[in-house]
Amino acid sequence: MSEANETTASGGFLGTVERVGNKLPDPAMLFVALLAIVWVFSWLLSYVTFNVVDPRSGETLVINNLLSGSALTEFLSVMVTNFSHFHPVGVVLVAMLGIGVAEATGFINTGLRALLNITSDRFLTPMVIMVGIASHTAADAGYVLVIPLGGVIFYAAGRHPLAGISAAFAGVSGGFSASFLPSSIDPLLQGLSQAGARILDPAIELNPLNNYFFTTASSLLIIGVGWYVTSKIIEPRLSDTEVDGEAEDLPEMHDLRESERKGLRWSLIAMVLGVVVLVATSLPEDSAWRDATGNISSFQAPLMRSIVSLIFLLFLIPGVVYGVVAGTVKSSKDIIVAMTKSMHSMAYYLVIMFFIAQFVYAFGQSNLGVLLALQGAAFLKAMALPAAITIVGIIMLTAVVNIFVGSASGKWGLLAPIFIPMLMSLGISPDLTQAAYRVGDSSTNIITPLMPYFPLVVVYCQRYVKGTGIGTLTALMLPYSLSFLVLWTIFLLVYYAIGLPLGIQASYTYG
Repeated sequence: MSEANETTASGGFLGTVERVGNKLPDPAMLFVALLAIVWVFSWLLSYVTFNVVDPRSGETLVINNLLSGSALTEFLSVMVTNFSHFHPVGVVLVAMLGIGVAEATGFINTGLRALLNITSDRFLTPMVIMVGIASHTAADAGYVLVIPLGGVIFYAAGRHPLAGISAAFAGVSGGFSASFLPSSIDPLLQGLSQAGARILDPAIELNPLNNYFFTTASSLLIIGVGWYVTSKIIEPRLSDTEVDGEAEDLPEMHDLRESERKGLRWSLIAMVLGVVVLVATSLPEDSAWRDATGNISSFQAPLMRSIVSLIFLLFLIPGVVYGVVAGTVKSSKDIIVAMTKSMHSMAYYLVIMFFIAQFVYAFGQSNLGVLLALQGAAFLKAMALPAAITIVGIIMLTAVVNIFVGSASGKWGLLAPIFIPMLMSLGISPDLTQAAYRVGDSSTNIITPLMPYFPLVVVYCQRYVKGTGIGTLTALMLPYSLSFLVLWTIFLLVYYAIGLPLGIQASYTYG
């Protein structure tokens, strides 16, 4: 860490968070340690009988001893598939192949500099956060596209790149459930909520957009709060932090040359044509992009399953066109070299992902996460608090569980069968419970190193500030996380008190 970075980390609560966090082991070794802790606790707690019913099986929950002979041999037998089938690995690498070409040829850098010419520096922050929120329609694309571009945009504008990465990360992950556009997460959560609700009411039907009005309004809150935190807290904190990344890897700042303008023009035409073709082929009711029922937004629809592949193509093609027209690509070899370079930059990420994949597998197999969620929910139910306080409790409990269980779908698949029937019995609708879950789930995404994409964001930061560690990123994101958690919770309570509609065919009460 540079002397400037040490100075920045020296003062106040956030400085303490940064210093302590950066003294943690390397992220890869951190997950090795966590894996060992899970093994030990699974062994110790496997001898304890818990009077808790697992909602997934209807049977008494049992902690599985991962240090038994059979468990250890099973772990070794699936170690390779744990890594190769770990979802974030394929998502990041495939997207980065296309983005790497677009970056190496100069398409991304030229496009961003052109964007800066028409966007006031004053509005860069809300623009970056808004784009991060909009990226939710493309699954996890924001992590591999919007967050690094946030750093590039801020650096090109003469502002600190880590502030841009922080703002983008806040929009993509901290505001994960704030969206003014429907996304695949809506039907996913609705399906799990409906399954949980049918434990009590087998005939109940929930609309996939049952939180749409609330999430749309929430996007304005996230943009406003994120803008304030970035300008008033993050950028002043980074003012003395030196950008000491490798100069050749950082974006150029010069004005657009004529060859760049021409290349950008033709590459954007290629990108627009690609989007037009995609839209035109997806509109017919019998389109091959739709599922068997004609739905284009379900998880079975080829369009939804092809998001990452489409990102690859929609950056690869314009990147190649730009390179050919602008003269930065001389032969097909240059394209392969660009892809290879992008994979070189992901080597450290792959090492971390290997250990994260093993930890996630072990944590799931042990049932420790299930026990944590079930005991927390039981405690909340036993308190028998008023509806508004119960909603706050759901948000806070979800926020805490989110630190240990990163997957939004996996976590809600576990919690929905608990929370939904429990609150239905108290007269609270599944729609409101789901909205509360979404607030808690989003707010703490950005401060947990256990979130699979967190190490990737650390890597993005290290491109500009070599000394960036887990503590640095956590300290940067903590103001966003706490602000989102508190203000978003208040926002939901006010929204609930006024009686504004949560979404389509949604209600606040049940029974």
